[in-house]
Parts: sequence; C-alpha cells; structure tokens
Amino acid sequence: MSYRDTRDAPHVLRTRDLTAAGWRHRDLRAAVAQGRLVRARRGVYLPPDTDADCLAAAELRGRLACVSELRRRGVFVLEPAARHFHVAPDAARLPASAAGDRVHRERLLRMPHPRSISVEVLDAVRQAVRCQPPRAAIATIDSALHLGVLPHHDLAELFESLPRRFRRLRRLLDSRSESGPETFLRLILRSIGCRVEIQVLIGDVGRVDFLVDGWLIIECDSEAHHSSWLEQKRDRRRDQRSAALGYATYRPIAEDILWHADRVRAAITGLLAGRAARRRPAAR
Repeated sequence: MSYRDTRDAPHVLRTRDLTAAGWRHRDLRAAVAQGRLVRARRGVYLPPDTDADCLAAAELRGRLACVSELRRRGVFVLEPAARHFHVAPDAARLPASAAGDRVHRERLLRMPHPRSISVEVLDAVRQAVRCQPPRAAIATIDSALHLGVLPHHDLAELFESLPRRFRRLRRLLDSRSESGPETFLRLILRSIGCRVEIQVLIGDVGRVDFLVDGWLIIECDSEAHHSSWLEQKRDRRRDQRSAALGYATYRPIAEDILWHADRVRAAITGLLAGRAARRRPAAR
C-alpha cells in the first residue's frame, strides 16, 4: 500500500481505510508489531516515518499547528518552547500529555482534509504571527514567501484575518530574504537608517547578502553553512577578493543577530562612523 508524502501532507490511516484496501485486523497487529505502521490511537494509524510532532497531534485528536507545523515544513520560526497543536473549538477535554503544549482552538480560515494531521499553511502562519515577537513574525512570513509555501496572493487574506495592529508588518516584508537571520539583520539595518541593497551580485566575488552604503558587505553566517574549515577558507578568500575591490566585510553570526541585536547594531554603527570619520576633512 502506498502512503502520501508525510512531509507535504501528513494524513492518518483509519482502520476502515486499511481494511477496504485488503488489510485484515491481524495484518494490522502484525504491521504495528513489526514497525511498519504506528498506532496513534484506537482505529487510527500512521506510516512509521511520520514526524514525531505529527504523531503527537494524532494522539491528541488534533492537528500540528502554528510554529510547529511551519518548522516541519522548513519555514523559519524562533525556537519554540512548546509544541503547538490545533483542536476543534468544541473539542472535549484534552489528554494529560498535552498539558505542556500550546493548544489553539480558534476557527480555521481553511479547513484541512478530514484525514490531515496538520493545519493549512495560511492558518499556521496566521497563528505564528500572533505567537511570536514582531521581528520573528516578519521573518516567518518572509521565509514562507521565499520558499513558496505561502503564495503572495494569500497576503491580503492573511492580514485581513489578523487584528489591525499587525497590519503595519506587511510593509516590512521582503521575500528576497533567504533565512530568518537575514530578515532580522535587514530590520536592524533599517533601524540604523543606512542605504541598504539586498542580494547584490559583485563581480569576482559573487552574490552577497547585504551591501551597505556602497562599500560595506554584510554576510549572515550560520553554523550549518560555515562551520567546517573548508567553508571558512572559502569565505576568507571571498572576503580577500572583495577587499581587493575596495569593500570591507562584516560577518555577524546568526546567534547574535537573533538574540543579541544590540551588539550587531553597535558593530555596524561603529564601522559606519569610523568610515565617516576617516573621510571627514581634518581641522586646520
């Protein structure tokens, strides 16, 4: 029997679905014992490679939602302290296992397939905007747009469904940002008030994340793509080529961009002030 892709659209398999496909009850018991099926609750099964959070949602008689569902899809979210699930507004009392989790009960904009164990992307983004700080909410929407999981034409419906106070975030979106830290850094640069170009192609150097005031290259470095010595050598030689062309390069790490924005802002303002001071005519 073939299963739907569990990353794209995780669905539960009910006993009646499986028996209609030729499975006998003893086949189901054997499949569970052998790890070929996972029993979420009575009469409900999942493929063995199902995401653990999706399995928890099925056990809860709910759906994976908000930042948990977006993270499963590869969309940027700040690290959540709890799992997020959605249950029907009139759902009965939840199992004790859900006590430490965040449960959403609001009505959904788009009703998922009855067998689905995750909410639709539009609802997940709407929930995540309300559950995160504003900068993280902007980064989440940027990421969803950049990855194509949230179409641009859904933005109007998204912001119409949110309280009015969130509508100011829309003018700060930019789907060119390729990661959450890039969005955070773009917002830091905006607060400084400098001239910023995004995803700039520089001859003999390549594409850079940001070019500030025409001379300062800023690259967002993460452990995932810059941790090995081979990757560090590549970055340093790239910086060497850009220096030969008259550019300076600053590489703040993602951890500081996300959690210590004041340090990153101070470093950038210091670089810009130092450049301005060197170009100022000496007093006579």
